[in-house]
Amino acid sequence: MTDSEPFRQNHALDARIEAILFVAPAPVTVAQLAEALEVQASEIEIGLQQLGRTLQFSRGIRLQRHEGRYQLTSAPELAVEIEKFLGLEATARLSRAALETLAIVAYRQPITRPGVDAIRGVNSDGVMKSLLSKGLIQEIGRTEGPGRPILYGSTQDFLQHFGLNSLEDLPPFELLEQEGASQEEKRVLKD
Repeated sequence: MTDSEPFRQNHALDARIEAILFVAPAPVTVAQLAEALEVQASEIEIGLQQLGRTLQFSRGIRLQRHEGRYQLTSAPELAVEIEKFLGLEATARLSRAALETLAIVAYRQPITRPGVDAIRGVNSDGVMKSLLSKGLIQEIGRTEGPGRPILYGSTQDFLQHFGLNSLEDLPPFELLEQEGASQEEKRVLKD
């Protein structure tokens, strides 16, 4: 038995997962966690659920999932304090056009730029380039149609920027009607 063996045995799986995610330089898969902790993937899934619940209600960090990978991020409700500490109070806000385009990409991905243009009714080339440079959207492939236009989707940075754990956390279209969205706003997201 090594010196660390009693330590491992006395700590819950979710604590061991948290420690690995804390030092991981990039988001980690369930398989990577299972291999590192020498447990079954199903046990990792249970540990991740427990860790997520614990962090959700009592900590300044959150467990974020995107495309089957997990990482620890700061709690979005503490963004003001974090930005102040890091000297980022003057961070640029997204324009209305950028937010509109991001919403279209998030809900309709994968989508082409002409697809975004058709929904918005205006050319989105500049906005798409801006969102790409900010790392909020990414190229995820090409269509099989004429000219093989690029397909776009959201990124991990998009989720972090909006404090989402996954795309499933986006509000459903039905909420727009309940919250009094205008007919134009409903059309933009549904068309």
